[in-house]
Amino acid sequence: MSNKNWFVIVNPAAGSGRGKKRWPKISNMLSEAGIDHDFEYTTKQGHAMSLSKQAVENGYRNILAIGGDGTNNEVMNGIMQQEVVPSAEVKYGIIPVGTGNDWIRTHKIPKNTKKVIEIIKAGNTRFQDIGLVRYKKDGDDRQRYFMNVAGMSYDAFVTKVSNEKPNFVSNKIFYLFLIFSCLRAFKPRRAKVIFNDKEVEDLLYTVNVGVCRYSGGGMQFVPHAIPDDGLFALTIAGNVNKMEVMTVTPRFYNGTLAKHPKIDTYKTKKLRVEAVGNLPTLLEVDGEYLGHTPAEFVLIEKAFQFFAPK
Repeated sequence: MSNKNWFVIVNPAAGSGRGKKRWPKISNMLSEAGIDHDFEYTTKQGHAMSLSKQAVENGYRNILAIGGDGTNNEVMNGIMQQEVVPSAEVKYGIIPVGTGNDWIRTHKIPKNTKKVIEIIKAGNTRFQDIGLVRYKKDGDDRQRYFMNVAGMSYDAFVTKVSNEKPNFVSNKIFYLFLIFSCLRAFKPRRAKVIFNDKEVEDLLYTVNVGVCRYSGGGMQFVPHAIPDDGLFALTIAGNVNKMEVMTVTPRFYNGTLAKHPKIDTYKTKKLRVEAVGNLPTLLEVDGEYLGHTPAEFVLIEKAFQFFAPK
């Protein structure tokens, strides 16, 4: 192992190439601040996950990411997957250079590199809960940790399309346009949500399961999420028609989504979503399309430690 204290994972493609462009200057700033570090660039999807897992196994206990929400999720998954130390003993930092940067909104982590380094130097850390979802893809059982928001039905449908057009969805304006443009092709599927000894069955427009509050470039599908309260924030939208989706748009951003008569919010420690009929309900987490139902969500309390303002 290196004698340096930090391992930095740089996503060179984050923010349309900002990760690679900014890294030399960021590296110099870290060195000047006395943050001795090794680093490696990611080269493909999933690489940040294996890099962070290997870094912890190699003895690093401070991991820094240069990237966005996708890099966040992968690095966190690597930390959660390693079995050398309890996950909460690893300290994580993010210098955000991505497009959405939704996770940092909840914790008010600044985008300014100098301010992030000041937070790290001050040693200010917090803990938050982590979600784990078990799901299906290509007939196989799979699982994935998430730190922000999981979405099903229309939310996952839009994410699947956006993942297929990464250069098109470059900011929240284009993402909002994508939400509306996908309405024509989307057809709600009947599903059942089981939680708190309760069942909700309907043609579901969307189901959101949140640890943190923001997704989709600042949207609030789970405005009641509290990242360290030991509970998921759950939002269930019934069969909202296309015109209602258009008119409810301001509620995506102002935290009043639950005031719509077809949208309900809950808190729960675990839940399960099952398809009703032959067509599965799609799933995404932290902005990455994963697969489909049946999907089972469980919460792991205060499993993740990260640098953030006091």
